[in-house]
Amino acid sequence: MIRMKGVCKAYATSQGPHHVLRGVDFTVAPGEVVGILGRNGAGKSTMIRILSGAEFPDTGTIERHMSVSWPLAFAGAFQGALTGLDNLRFICRVYGIDYRTRLHYVEDFAELGKFLREPVHTYSSGMRARLAFALSMAVDFDCFLVDEVVAVGDSRFRQRCQVELFEKRRDRAKILVSHDPNFLLQHSSRMVLLTGGQLLSFGNNADALDYYHAQQQEPAAAFD
Repeated sequence: MIRMKGVCKAYATSQGPHHVLRGVDFTVAPGEVVGILGRNGAGKSTMIRILSGAEFPDTGTIERHMSVSWPLAFAGAFQGALTGLDNLRFICRVYGIDYRTRLHYVEDFAELGKFLREPVHTYSSGMRARLAFALSMAVDFDCFLVDEVVAVGDSRFRQRCQVELFEKRRDRAKILVSHDPNFLLQHSSRMVLLTGGQLLSFGNNADALDYYHAQQQEPAAAFD
């Protein structure tokens, strides 16, 4: 289980603090797939980064009773001067895995060819994203954090991502963020709406989607 309790997060701006999360409570059970809806700037990606441990809340607590991935396709943790292969070695060492047991999978899935042995700073954004996804799938996480990963690459690669994540790992918990509400409706067992720094729950996914579409018709409200 993963649990957020009273999580608050604000960022400093020239106009004063911008509060993104205001006392958010959130729980994900093993095997549950939760979709997070919200407008641009609502704090969805911030919430994902906090859940992963890449960022810390200002107040509140995060309890993780299962292993959690970094945000899929997030390449911010890569060391650019190292090759893709060296980054694989490093990540496997962190998680206590023999990288040689994962090398063929990463080579096959990322489709980087000779560039797997070139410095990551020479990669395009798409190449970095493919490597990040392949490395995420190479580690046996209990919960996957998905922040727009299905938008990576061409249609064939996106389909491969779908199969790896939603078919081969259907028993794993997932927290999904996407700008495509229909994607969340298709894959989520439960959807929540992040708005005004608060997390709203609904009786079913259709109600969540209706509320979200209604909100889209309203002017965006700036919150302090």
